[in-house]
Order: sequence, then structure tokens, then C-alpha cells
Amino acid sequence: MATHTASPKVFITGASSGLGEALTRHYAAEGAILGLVGRRGDKLADLAATLPHPHAVHCYALDVRDAVALRAAAEDFMSRHGTPDIVIANAGISHGVNTEDPADLPHFASVMDTNWMAMVATFSPFVGPMRAVKRGALVGIGSVAGVRGLPGHGAYSASKAAAMTYLESLRVELRADKVAVVTIAPGYIRTPMTDGNPFPMPFLMDAGKFARKAASAIARRKRFVVLPWQMGVVACLLKCLPRWLYDMAFAKAPRKPRMADRQKAADDTQAASKTDTDPS
Repeated sequence: MATHTASPKVFITGASSGLGEALTRHYAAEGAILGLVGRRGDKLADLAATLPHPHAVHCYALDVRDAVALRAAAEDFMSRHGTPDIVIANAGISHGVNTEDPADLPHFASVMDTNWMAMVATFSPFVGPMRAVKRGALVGIGSVAGVRGLPGHGAYSASKAAAMTYLESLRVELRADKVAVVTIAPGYIRTPMTDGNPFPMPFLMDAGKFARKAASAIARRKRFVVLPWQMGVVACLLKCLPRWLYDMAFAKAPRKPRMADRQKAADDTQAASKTDTDPS
């Protein structure tokens, strides 16, 4: 068993559920010292209590869109343990959106702020220290959805495309400083985010398997990896499609439900349930 002084130091955002939780559990099993960021302190605490070495876990309850709070968390973690070996900007959200509806404009903004701008804010406190020691890996979670603009997913596709382009820029910027920048583009992974998708999800991967393969790619300092690999083939094919053919093929593609539509469906279900059970 590795001692804490030899353990990897890993800072993860969006750690309390989905891909973040799976990555947290993977690195915890390796004896890592962890800095975990999530919006809900209770969920972070519950997660930390189930890990092998809870005393090596530091939880930071905050919204990643709060760059000041995010920097404070990063600085606190570094004051305790020094420069981390791995920083994973994983926090992300997804909403179905409709440009025509002004009620969806805040959803466009929140998706972009969470999936792209918060990634920049996550890395910002660590770049200087990593450059100083000439080591470390900055890992960003992109998505196959960022390869082409998917109908109904305009906010999510745009945010992930921005994130992956940003990560490429950063990778080249930090190359001379021996700081790795790793882009991981998931396809369909079984998480709470995908549970609500009302359409087929080819090559659906378990979150635990995703975490193992992602950690392997990070350890090898891969520049870009798509998981599962089959979705990498799909991504390449999508990228190569001429625009006219892409437009024709995806014009009637299934769309992620908008928040307003999900709320209406929930209200209708609740009303139907009341009608079925209430004789009045």
C-alpha cells in the first residue's frame, strides 16, 4: 500500500455524481489524496465517508461558476498538499434548448458557463504551480456531442466544442513546460445525466469502466481520447460528413427534452396520478 506522501494528488470538479463520482472512486482506490468539488456538501460528505481513506479527502461545496470560490478551494488544497498531479475539470450540465423561446436563454448561458468557462476557472489556479514544477496533468471532459452541432442540443454541443478547442489551445501553450493537457470525450456513459435521454444510446458504457479507461489515458498523457472507442469511430465519421449530408441525416434526430417540457411532463404525470387515485 502506498503511503500518503507517495500518493497521487487529484483535484476533481463535479465529483459528487456521474463521471466525477466514478473517477473519485477510482482514484480513491489507488490511495490518492483528493480534493473534491461539488455543489452539494451533503452529497460530497456522504461520498467521502464511503471511500477507503476518508481522512485523505478534502471536500469543497461550491458552484463551479463561482470562480472566486473555486480559486479559494484550489489554493486551500495546494496549501495542504502542494501542487496536484492531476486536475480534472469534469463538472458539466446538459439541457435541451430552443433558440426561439426566450425562456431558454438562461439555460444556454448556464450550460456554457458550467461546461466551458468553469473549466478555465478550474485550471487557472493550477497552471502557474504546475509550470513551476514542470509536471502535472490538466484533464478536461469534452464530449462526442461537441464534434457536430446536434439538433436540440445547441447549448451542450456548443459548450463542449468550445471546451475541446480551448483544451487544444492550452495543450500547445503548456507543451514546453512539461504540463500535459488531456481531452477526454465521452460518448454515452450510464450516469444521471443520460438516464433521462428518451432515445437509443449506442455503445452505452458503465461509469466505472469509463473511469478506469480515462485514468489509464491520463496516466499515459494521451492528448485526446474518445470513450468508448466505438464512439471515436462515430465521431470521425460525423466530422467527415459533408454539411448537406449531415443536415439531411440529422434533421429528424431525437432531441433531448427541454426543461420546460420535462416539467410539463412531470406535472401531467402528477395530475394523471391524482385523477387515478382521487375519486373526487
